[in-house]
Amino acid sequence: MPNSKSAEKRLRQNAVRRERNRAVKSAVKTQVKKVVSAIRDGNVELAETEYRAAAKQLDRAGAHRVIHKNAAARKKSRLQKLIKAAK
Repeated sequence: MPNSKSAEKRLRQNAVRRERNRAVKSAVKTQVKKVVSAIRDGNVELAETEYRAAAKQLDRAGAHRVIHKNAAARKKSRLQKLIKAAK
């Protein structure tokens, strides 16, 4: 339990930020899964369009420090590698 007013406020802020970060991470994971499933189904055109959306979400999550910038770049690189292999 927080002992000061500022600690109470930090607790509230952390709760809001944790929920927001969880939502962003979940959306990113869902978009990445859409890309991978499109590749597995053999639909390269759909995979490329889904990749654009995934790259945008990964870049935004990395910029806002929800995930590390290098982790976002690594995921983008691996998805691009899968798409090129599918072609």
